[in-house]
Amino acid sequence: MQPLPFFHRLDRYVLGQLVLALALVTAGLVALIWLTQSLRFIQIIVSHGLSPFVFVKLTALLVPSFLATILPITCFIVVLFIYLRLSGDRELTIMRGLGLSDTKLARPALTLAVAVTLLGYALSLGAVPWSLSIFRDYQYEIRNQIAAFLLEPGVFTPVSADITVYVQSRAANGSLKGIIIEDNRDPSAPATILARTGELVSTPQGPVVVLENGSRQQIDAKTGELDLLTFQRNTLSLAETMRNGGPVDTDPAEVTLPELFHPPASLANGDRAKWLVEAQRRLSAPLATLGYTLVALVAALGGGFRRHGGLARIIGAVGVVTALVALGLGVNNLAARNTALLPLIWVWALLPPGIAFAVLLRQGAPRA
Repeated sequence: MQPLPFFHRLDRYVLGQLVLALALVTAGLVALIWLTQSLRFIQIIVSHGLSPFVFVKLTALLVPSFLATILPITCFIVVLFIYLRLSGDRELTIMRGLGLSDTKLARPALTLAVAVTLLGYALSLGAVPWSLSIFRDYQYEIRNQIAAFLLEPGVFTPVSADITVYVQSRAANGSLKGIIIEDNRDPSAPATILARTGELVSTPQGPVVVLENGSRQQIDAKTGELDLLTFQRNTLSLAETMRNGGPVDTDPAEVTLPELFHPPASLANGDRAKWLVEAQRRLSAPLATLGYTLVALVAALGGGFRRHGGLARIIGAVGVVTALVALGLGVNNLAARNTALLPLIWVWALLPPGIAFAVLLRQGAPRA
């Protein structure tokens, strides 16, 4: 029998089915996740008459993070499904009759897994931190822009997590009457501000309310007595502070890889550990695609032909991948608590694919 070339027509046939299935499954899962995540933005967009472009941009910026998360799982699902279908249709039996071993039958799936792993690195190291950073800044900008529209007469309105505003009446030109503001931005010294009149002004830094003829009431933390300060005119910003102006509140998922390895000196030890764990996670997480794919291949190519069987292998493969996902989360949490355990992240990333590949080679070895 004439030996088949390294990557022959059968490889392209299987790879074509894998790529098509991966595209369909990934698109479906991304659409589902996008829909569930986008529901939290719809009310704001509809209630305040913002452009649909705002909604599209906000939700589109989340897509890279969705992709980076689900690609290893979808690759596992697709490889397991396609190879079991090929086995059920006895196409794998025919391919084995042509002289293809299990390791050769696995080549299309491994080719796909390598391509998805490289795509995962492109997402994890570039697209995801960039898109999340833009998303956070854009979300902050939108929230501050609509804060001015949230105030409704006769309603206590939380314009941010720490500020609640009540106005008795509001005119079209932005003038306010009967104003009560509960300001909890300083948890140790919450304040209640009263004013007869005021005016809402939009600035590049967010909405500002100019108060006139009012008072600021605050409990002294030391004496427990009420401090009362009257004023003729006072200005209060209703905008949320962007990350409190400091690096401690910066989400490590938004910064670049070099920054993760050199966190700011002002970070607390716990936050520094989170940055280091995030750096290791970005470098190791895409390798999960190879491990999950090899687990699917071991399950699909191992054992004899069963048209309606193989349920135990499917359950076993799903159970192994589920355990690996849970183990990965646990290892990341442990490493964040103790940086001496950071090598466990790489043990989790490299050991399962190594074991699965060894099992696959053993399955594909010729039997005496």
